[in-house]
Amino acid sequence: MERPAWAPRNIDISVPSVSRIYDYYLGGSYNFEVDRQAARRAMEFMPGLPKIMQANRAFMRRAVRYAVAEGITQFLDIGSGIPTFGNVHEVAQEASPGAHVVYVDHDPVAVAHSQAVLEGNAYADVVAADLRKPAEILRSAQVERLIDLNRPVALLLVAILHFVEDADDPCRVVAQLRDALAPGSLLVLTHASYAGVPLPQERAAGAIDVYKDIRNPLIMRSRDEVARFFEGYDMVEPGLVPMASWRPDTAPEDEDPYAFSGFAGVGRLA
Repeated sequence: MERPAWAPRNIDISVPSVSRIYDYYLGGSYNFEVDRQAARRAMEFMPGLPKIMQANRAFMRRAVRYAVAEGITQFLDIGSGIPTFGNVHEVAQEASPGAHVVYVDHDPVAVAHSQAVLEGNAYADVVAADLRKPAEILRSAQVERLIDLNRPVALLLVAILHFVEDADDPCRVVAQLRDALAPGSLLVLTHASYAGVPLPQERAAGAIDVYKDIRNPLIMRSRDEVARFFEGYDMVEPGLVPMASWRPDTAPEDEDPYAFSGFAGVGRLA
């Protein structure tokens, strides 16, 4: 298997990665054949997976614009993935040129490409770290340089918590991050769920099994389970809803049915 010139030397290109699979669904070019094979296998069960990812990104962009409109100019995006068009720093800095953005990911490809994309951008940086170790993220030099935790921050946990198994206690992790934030901060979150998927659950489960096979289990949670991540926050209207239903730019009837899979919400820290 030929190693592309852009692939960091320290990664095993024979093992699929969720961030590179996500990049493939979004039409990106920073993925390997092993990632494309896994993505295509999952799409045999759920052909609308790219639509779900696109709806996820579109929600993220709307939520970032909302945060800037609310006066927030600091963004901490954990599980940020491989940069593609319309990333957080682009949306935030277009709306507020001095906005500060820190990306966090543990995938070396995602980190390497974030570094390349952000070169020369004094107000954005990337940290190689794992969501499950929030203290390491908060103590990182990049966060200390760019994020003032005494002022409101938009914390983005977009399409990441469904990769944290219950054994790793995702609620504790989210609470630790919440406790480090100033009042007025926002939690921007999306999460996979069988709710809203326009397929029988047994068929959708076939796609979930692909993620299990590549040792990145995708944990489907119910609306009530996802709502627990917002403990300590007041939900921003319209609450915890399907991704395409959160302050949409277009008429819901124009959306692909897959865009209503899973949940999205924004909470404000009291």
